[in-house]
Amino acid sequence: MANIKAPRDAFGETLAKLGDTNDKIFVLDGDLAGGTKTCYFAEKFPNRYLNVGIAEQNMIGVAAGLARVGFIPIASTFACFAPGRVYDQIRQSVAYSNLNVKIMSTHPGLAVGLDGAIHQSLDDIGLMRALPNMVVLAPSDEISTSKAVEKAISYQGPVYVRIGRKECPIHFSEDMEFEIGKGYMLKDGQDIAIIAHGSMVDISYRAAQKLEAKGIRARVIDMPTIKPLDVEIVLKAARETKGIVVAEDHFKYGGLYSAISEIIVEKQPCKVKAVAVEDTFGESGKPDELYEKYGLTEENIISKALDILK
Repeated sequence: MANIKAPRDAFGETLAKLGDTNDKIFVLDGDLAGGTKTCYFAEKFPNRYLNVGIAEQNMIGVAAGLARVGFIPIASTFACFAPGRVYDQIRQSVAYSNLNVKIMSTHPGLAVGLDGAIHQSLDDIGLMRALPNMVVLAPSDEISTSKAVEKAISYQGPVYVRIGRKECPIHFSEDMEFEIGKGYMLKDGQDIAIIAHGSMVDISYRAAQKLEAKGIRARVIDMPTIKPLDVEIVLKAARETKGIVVAEDHFKYGGLYSAISEIIVEKQPCKVKAVAVEDTFGESGKPDELYEKYGLTEENIISKALDILK
């Protein structure tokens, strides 16, 4: 645990590694290469890297053009800028045209911390999963991030990858195969199911261990693909437990909680509760302090689970 990397570091290293064997990869960045870690690729392959500057809309247009002539463009910036600043360009030039563009954005959610509310992208999953043709991935640690990046690049079509800034303990093992559209049960349990993505996976796992100490068997599911959702693992959890808690560093509305609720209400009704940011913007602060203030905690997950079991 002491040597864990931030997912963004794993992203940068994986891109640079893949560049050795795939000369179709072309990386675009919005003047944030040091933050997104696309600087690793830029150093090795300067002829296949372009800093477009603070012109994110143009970056998506360039990516669409590169895809048209056979490249696999990686458009990378902070999540508040893509999709936040470039939604129209993604919708029209990438999703509508079903182009092979990969949007790989870092620094999502309250985990951005001191950068404050305008940089804390809490709606990006909602925006991207609403678009036809768009695959949405949200890996949880350095291993799942590396595997998600590889899978996104090999997939034919538009993909959004949400990549964390803060270091996260590893739960996705090297021998697990990352599949688009698959959730992963990290811990079995028959009383309650906790489903999470990104930085909330480890928090959910620790909450489950505390529930276990209370005699409550909690199932933990890492859901790194938000769209297409693993419907079967969700329905199985609904059938085999007394309810589901969804944990995510995202607004309550539009993200994984909404996606799961849509499935549950139609196919397997059960109690579903959210541990997410309610209908409010964040603020500047240290990530752990923000998680505490906005309820993204083990204690809140436990509380929601106990509410369901009542």
